Amino acid sequence: MKNYKDIFLFWKTDSFFDKDTQDELCAIQNDDKEIYDRFFQNLEFGTGGMRGIMGAGINRLNKYTVGRATQGFSNYLLNTYSAHECKTHGVVIAYDTRINSKYFAEISSNILSNHGIKVYLHTSPVPTPQLSFAVKHLNALAGIVITASHNPKEYNGYKIYDENGCQLVPQAAKAVYDEIEKITDYRSLTFERNKEYIIETDTTDAFVSAVLKESRNKDPKSLSVVYTPIHGSGKIPVKLTLEKDGFKDVLTVASQEIPDGSFPTVVSPNPEDRRALEQGIRLAEKHSADIVLGTDPDSDRVGVAVNTKDGFKLLSGNQIGALILDYIIKNTDLSKINKPSVVKTVVTSELGAKIASKNGMEVFSTLTGFKYIGEKIGQFEKTGHTFVFGYEESFGYLSGTHARDKDAVVSSMLICEAADMLKKQGKNLCNRLEELYSEYGSYLDKLESFTLPGADGIEKIKFMMKKLRENDFFTEAVKTDYTKDLPAEGGFGILPKSDVLKYTFKDSSWIAVRPSGTEPKIKIYYSIKEKNRPGAQKKFEAISAKIREYLELK
Repeated sequence: MKNYKDIFLFWKTDSFFDKDTQDELCAIQNDDKEIYDRFFQNLEFGTGGMRGIMGAGINRLNKYTVGRATQGFSNYLLNTYSAHECKTHGVVIAYDTRINSKYFAEISSNILSNHGIKVYLHTSPVPTPQLSFAVKHLNALAGIVITASHNPKEYNGYKIYDENGCQLVPQAAKAVYDEIEKITDYRSLTFERNKEYIIETDTTDAFVSAVLKESRNKDPKSLSVVYTPIHGSGKIPVKLTLEKDGFKDVLTVASQEIPDGSFPTVVSPNPEDRRALEQGIRLAEKHSADIVLGTDPDSDRVGVAVNTKDGFKLLSGNQIGALILDYIIKNTDLSKINKPSVVKTVVTSELGAKIASKNGMEVFSTLTGFKYIGEKIGQFEKTGHTFVFGYEESFGYLSGTHARDKDAVVSSMLICEAADMLKKQGKNLCNRLEELYSEYGSYLDKLESFTLPGADGIEKIKFMMKKLRENDFFTEAVKTDYTKDLPAEGGFGILPKSDVLKYTFKDSSWIAVRPSGTEPKIKIYYSIKEKNRPGAQKKFEAISAKIREYLELK
């Protein structure tokens, strides 16, 4: 690659780039650090696609980096399938409510259509799981969704899905990446649209019908629900699903149901963060609602707050997963299912796994990233296993196989059904959680996330992982390094390599450390098992302080 200053100068002066781009670059021409950060590398294309801050530069998401990625993907499709298959089956494109999402979706559709590849372009923002569903529903070859999920408003992203509606796994992603890397001259991109190959589509009704097949309870519902889509794409499918499933008492947070990529009412549109649900909680307090739901901008994650005698309590991702799984098991005749199976990630609490195992289900662990859970669905089709439920600690869950990505729509329905069932027993979700802790042991699951922005931050994160690998930090724990060749569970070969370290203690407690694949963050996961919550909290605080001091994290 050329020197970053040369690339900056090319973007700033060549007539191929539009005026807005060049004006933006002129504004930073005296800021060498900013220039370096925008041009020192191409925005990384990983296993799922790419995600980054929007703006001008090769290390930013913009018209040209999206165009280059789509050009490479077009070449990959034409190398993998016949021209006839590309013309007749094509690619489904969806987008969320973020700034520029629709624009980037149109850029992608223009480039694909220019290569004679059919495009099904959604006419309005839809959830990411709906895109996953639509690929198979429309018998397409692949899918693209424009989203940065729950990231801050400055971000957007570009994710690719295969013919099964599953995010690209490493081998296929590498093939697409290789095609993208061959494109060294942005001036080769053509942004004109070929209308002959673009079909506008809306798959919402079909998607909701598929989600409703996962319902375990068709009885009248008495649960009172407050829902917020946090300015995102969940508004229509979540409300429609709950209505069709029999929930009559559903209030929507009016100020947050307006699609708006600036997310004006929240610090961050992340349902893991209580602040994103505060308006919903205030509305629920006013109306004495039983539960608050919040979905992120692309509606693949759901946060839950429960009305207890001590106010509204926010559930963790691990707790929600265990409660949904517990509800599914109690309302499914597993004896009629061949090899019923649950899939979780290696950084997900063991509570759900223990519940599943006790009820005769097989449990599989995958690397972090729902694409690996989606991949398991395809593998199960060949082994005779039945995928019942998949989940990860970061508020992502999937019941059924209508999609092969986490789905906040089906998760919202099932968590409401579970809460409604418990309400009729005089209980709530938190009461049931305490019952599960009494039966299976008390688990304290925490995530600490540290943002280290810019090129310097990337280097610091690499140094931290190197330091942990080269030293025996927790001598009393077994260290697992996922950059090594490790056998996958259930005879599925070798796990893909991943930049993850996991430390497992004798009492089954563990911690895991991994850099984020989509943000400049290093994440530390904790799963502490103790006889009681105070003991678990004390143990967590000691371990957390030790590793933060070692890595010099504040």
